[in-house]
Amino acid sequence: MKRSILYRLLTAALVCSSVATIPGMALAKQTDDAKPQPLYPNATRKEPKSDLTSQKDSKNLNDGLNAANEGDSAKATPLLQGILSDSKSKYAKALAQQGLANLDYKAGDLKGGISLLKESLDSDALPNEAYFQLEYELAQFYIADHQDQLGIDTVEKWRAEGKRETADSYALEGQAYYNLQKYPDAITAIKKAQSMTTTPNASWNSVLMASYNETGQSAQAGALAQQQLDAHPDDPQALQNAIAVYANAHQYPQAIDVLEKARAAGHLTDEKNYVMLAKLYLISGQESQDSKPYAVKSLAVLKDGEAKGIISDNAANNILTGDAAFLADDNATALSFYEKAAPQATTGEADIKAAQVLLVQEKFAAAKKYTQDGIAKGYSHTGNAYVMLAQAERGLKNSAGAIAAMKKAAQYPETADKANAWLKKQGAH
Repeated sequence: MKRSILYRLLTAALVCSSVATIPGMALAKQTDDAKPQPLYPNATRKEPKSDLTSQKDSKNLNDGLNAANEGDSAKATPLLQGILSDSKSKYAKALAQQGLANLDYKAGDLKGGISLLKESLDSDALPNEAYFQLEYELAQFYIADHQDQLGIDTVEKWRAEGKRETADSYALEGQAYYNLQKYPDAITAIKKAQSMTTTPNASWNSVLMASYNETGQSAQAGALAQQQLDAHPDDPQALQNAIAVYANAHQYPQAIDVLEKARAAGHLTDEKNYVMLAKLYLISGQESQDSKPYAVKSLAVLKDGEAKGIISDNAANNILTGDAAFLADDNATALSFYEKAAPQATTGEADIKAAQVLLVQEKFAAAKKYTQDGIAKGYSHTGNAYVMLAQAERGLKNSAGAIAAMKKAAQYPETADKANAWLKKQGAH
């Protein structure tokens, strides 16, 4: 299924991180003081007894796990590897594997971490508190590694055997269902997660909105996005979510309204949102009988962003500003931005657009040069560029040059018919 604009626009914050935090790793021993309540008192798994008797192993294991929790790989790795190599305790080895798995995760080696966690669990040597912690962690690793169905299966096994339900586990499952494009299941899981806590993670709404959107429930997505934005008007992610939802539903006036309110309140400080607002005005203009008023507004937004130092001086932004000016019938401004973009761009687009303005102004020599430059840079619509070159040559009274350009245009499917008809008319076919 083709992903919508919502999926494309919502950057990394669209969906909650699959492994936002790694649970604190179990240590070899715990004092009786302030001992926490068991998390899995009703687990169906029969809990094995610890076989850790060596004080040396216990110390090395605790030191290694503490170092791994702190991200000190240089200290943790030899201690934990030493446990795997030398200890006779299955319990110690299983916890050492967890520690090494977390180091693999932090180093970006998810598959290595998954292998270690599976070995640790398969040893069946850990008490329930540590065992189920590792099982949940394995689900997180699977989802972070895009093995989403395995992640879901592992979460459900964790619930069934551990007899424990948490809001986070349903949110994790919702993320995985979203990744698998099983959007109704994602909606069910996220709503379940939200119902289980008074302080749901704000990022869960992003998954829910995206899932609503993918199932055609744009009204629900829009209502949720607006609710989130109204509650947190200065939250960049809430703003981004609302923009994406409205844009995806082609509700451009609503998207523009959200952005303009943010701009008026001083919350529009991101370049991509300024550019988005300018583009939305141009899109709205294309769908209107009179595009000029929208182009004028688009140009004003771009100039405002440039004046505030928010919009960068680069080829894409300068071409966009030139386009807005051209549609607003401000040819002088359009030409200045196209000419500014021409040396910045490598595709020839800015050169060809500058040539178009120059042809309108009947500045044929300059139009010829920009057209030739655009062709040299590999402008994608080469046939059209040669038609423009022929127009410039005719303006310069260079019939031979015009015929040569049209013969080139005749070689491209997009302009072959037009070029051949002209050449026939000129008796030059």
